[in-house]
Amino acid sequence: MRQDLGHDDFTRTFRQAAGPLSLLLSLAFLVGCQGLSGGGSNQQPPPSNKLPASALSFGSTSVSFGNVAVGSTKGTTLTATNSGSSSITITSVTISSQSFLLTSPTLPVTLAAGQNTSIGITFAPNAAKAFSATATVSSDASNATASISLNGSGTSTATAGQLGLNPASESFGSVTVGSNQTQTVTLTNSGSSAVDISQIAVSGAGFTLTGITAPVTLNASQSATFTVSFAPQSAGSASGTVTITSDASNSSLGMALSGTGLSPGEMGSNPASLGFGSVTIGNDDSLSETITNTGGTTVTVSQITVSGSGFGLTGVTTPLTLAANQSATFNITFDPTTSGSASGTVTVTSNASNPTLAIALSGTGTAAVGQLSVTPATLGVGGVVVGTSGMASGSLKATGANVTVTAANSNNSVFSVSGLSLPVTITAGQSLPFTVTFSPTTTGPAGATLGFANNGQTSPTLEALTGTGTAPPTYSVNLAWTASSSPDISGYNIYRAVYTSSCGSFSKINSSLNTTTLYTDSVVIDGTNYCYATTAVNSSNEESGYSNIVPNVQIPAP
Repeated sequence: MRQDLGHDDFTRTFRQAAGPLSLLLSLAFLVGCQGLSGGGSNQQPPPSNKLPASALSFGSTSVSFGNVAVGSTKGTTLTATNSGSSSITITSVTISSQSFLLTSPTLPVTLAAGQNTSIGITFAPNAAKAFSATATVSSDASNATASISLNGSGTSTATAGQLGLNPASESFGSVTVGSNQTQTVTLTNSGSSAVDISQIAVSGAGFTLTGITAPVTLNASQSATFTVSFAPQSAGSASGTVTITSDASNSSLGMALSGTGLSPGEMGSNPASLGFGSVTIGNDDSLSETITNTGGTTVTVSQITVSGSGFGLTGVTTPLTLAANQSATFNITFDPTTSGSASGTVTVTSNASNPTLAIALSGTGTAAVGQLSVTPATLGVGGVVVGTSGMASGSLKATGANVTVTAANSNNSVFSVSGLSLPVTITAGQSLPFTVTFSPTTTGPAGATLGFANNGQTSPTLEALTGTGTAPPTYSVNLAWTASSSPDISGYNIYRAVYTSSCGSFSKINSSLNTTTLYTDSVVIDGTNYCYATTAVNSSNEESGYSNIVPNVQIPAP
C-alpha cells in the first residue's frame, strides 16, 4: 500500500507543507493506510440531520500565475460561493503539488446560503520549469468535491519590478475656477518581482490624488488605479507632478500634470450707468450701452429688461450667447411724458457668476421751450441819402413752443424797428414781420445789432443790420403812372430796387401813403441803376401786388 501511494514522496510533501494543509494530508495518509480509496465508493453517507444539499460554485475553474522567479512567490484568491438554499461546510482544500500552497481560509469554514469566502493560494516555484496542480475543495455540498486547475512557470532569474503609468501624463485642458475635472490613472508592475511603494505624492496648485495610499505592494503583473483631480482656484496655467517612490528598478516615477484655470463668465457694462440729463417732453433721447463677458467661459444672456417711466430698450434680442471677452451693444431711449426727475434700471439676466447685472438709468423731463429765430440773419437796408430814411423787412419765427417777444432794441440809433406791438406772442410754427428803418446822419457804411428779448431758449435773438449813408444825389427820378381802376383806392406806395442784370429786392421808398399818381425820388445814388414799381392801397389798408414796373432806370455817374 505504501508503494501504491508513493509513501516517500508523500511524506516529503507532508514535511514541507504548513498549517491546515499538513494536517489534511496526514489525515489523508492515515485514511489511505486503512485501505480507503480516492474513488469515493466507500464514502460515508452524510448524516441524516444535514440540511438539504446546496451547490458550491467558483468564479473560475482554472488559475494561471504566469512567470514567477525561482525563490519568489505570487499569490491570488478564488471566491467560493454557496449558491444554494442551505448552509455548506468546506472541510478541506488539498493541492496536488507542493509548489502551490493554501494560505487561507482556516478550515473548516461554514457558508450560509448566498455567502462566500476567499480561498488564497500562493505559487512558489523551486525550479525554472512549468508547474501544474489541482486544488480539490471538499464540502458537504451537493457537489461534494470541486477541482481547480493551477499552473505557472518558474523563471531562472527574477525580473526586477518595473512600474508604469497609464496615461503617462495628463492634460486637463481648460477647467472653470470653482469646478473640477478628474482622470483615472492605472499603475502597473510589469516586472516579475513584487514592488513595495513607499510614497505617492502630488504637487502643483489645484491638483489632488485619491484612491491609493502608501505604503502599498504590487505583485508581479498587478495593477492598481487611483484618481487625479484638477480644481483650479484662480485663472491661468497650472502644472504639477505625481511622484511614486518605490523599490522598483525605476525607483522614482513621475507623471506630468497640466491644466488651465478659466475664470467663470462674468458680465460687465460700459458705461456702468446712463444719465440722459434734461429732455423736453415730447422729444426723446437715445444712448448706447455695451455689455461684455469679462470672464473666461461662455455666458448665455437669457433676458435684458428695462424699468422706469419713459425708458425703453432697442437693438438686442435674447437669448444671447457671449464668448469670453465678447460684447453686445444696444440702445436705451428716454422719452419723458411728465416734468421732473425719472430713474430706471436695465437688468441683464444670465448664467454668469454674477447672474443679475443692474445698470442704473436717470433723466429729467422738462416742459417744452420755444425757440425764436430771425430772418434774415443779416438785414441790409442798402444806400440811403443822408437826411432821409430807408426801410427793409425781416421776420421772426417761433418753433417748438409759443414764444413771447417783450422788447426789440438796436445798439445804433440810426436803425429803428417798427411793425411790432410789444409784448407779442408768436405761436409755434408761425412768423411775424417787422420793419427796420435806416436814417443815416453821415455818409459811409453803418452797422448795428438788433436784439429781440424773449422767453425762448435763446434770448435775446440777434440780427445784424447794415446800411450806407450817401450824399444827396445830383439827380432825381420823377415818376408818373395811371390811376388804378379798382374802387375805393386810398393811395399808392412806391417801391425801388437796385438793377443789375434784373431787378433785385424791392423796398418801399415813400414814408407815407402817396395819394396822387406822381412821385419824385430825390435820393438816388449817382451811377446806380434802379427798378421802380407801385402798389395800390384801399381804404381797408389792403395792398395790391407790384404794377407799373419800370426796369433799369440809369442814374448817371457824377
